Amino acid sequence: METAKTLDRRSETAPSAEAEATVPTIIIEPSRGWVSLKLRELWEYRELLYFLTWRDVKVRYKQTVLGAAWAIIQPFFTMVVFSLFFGKLAKIPSDGVPYPIFSYAALVPWNFFAHGLSQSSNSLVGSSNLIKKVYFPRLVVPISSVLSGVVDFCLAFIVLLGMMLYFGIMPTWKVIWLPLLLLLALVTSLGVGLWLSALNVQFRDVRYTVPFLTQFWLFATPIAYPSSLLPEPWRTVYGINPMVGVVEGFRWALLGTETAPGPMIIVSSLMALLLLVGGAFYFRRMEKTFADVV
Repeated sequence: METAKTLDRRSETAPSAEAEATVPTIIIEPSRGWVSLKLRELWEYRELLYFLTWRDVKVRYKQTVLGAAWAIIQPFFTMVVFSLFFGKLAKIPSDGVPYPIFSYAALVPWNFFAHGLSQSSNSLVGSSNLIKKVYFPRLVVPISSVLSGVVDFCLAFIVLLGMMLYFGIMPTWKVIWLPLLLLLALVTSLGVGLWLSALNVQFRDVRYTVPFLTQFWLFATPIAYPSSLLPEPWRTVYGINPMVGVVEGFRWALLGTETAPGPMIIVSSLMALLLLVGGAFYFRRMEKTFADVV
């Protein structure tokens, strides 16, 4: 009798054939040719994106003496060097504002871009163990690397506000453009990072070229000098470098410089979108080989 009751209880708790049929089955197959970006799938893994972003923030300053203060020290001392050599010795013009804040206002978005570029380019190789073990949209990895730089940006931006108060510069209504300018820097960093991260899986030489690329890009961007030194139409063509529009936009929005971005910001935005869309499609095309090669 007890045996019969036990069997009845097991039959009650055992899943029925209909319940098993309702469990979704995901079949992972290699893609062919140019594939869709699957942005909806990326949204479904938004919690993973959050945790990977937070992981990158914690790991960056783990077991460091100064911790998050490095987010302030790096752009601040770069500003000091630029002010000494370019401002004092070379007498580079600064669009009518003190040179220290002229350069620091450009270094804040630049450091955000440079950090995202360096971290995202090596993100897939650094997460090789995770990529080999479980499935998830691989786009999550470089995106989280770029987003982790927002914390550093906020800390450096607080110092920028303090410098504006020290130099007696009051923000105007133009500050409403700052979120869009930050988004432009993020799109540029992510777009280039997607290209480099996918290439870095196939060619490990890429990680050695990133520091050189970042250094070259630094001097190709009007950080130590104003873009007003270039006459039109070359100044608009200069906007092919997306960070030109970001840097000049930050100065115009925060410091009230007369060098308004104008057509330059349109060229920079189009170039940034081209980099992002092209990088995303190339990343998805090469994604099928990541687990085998990385």
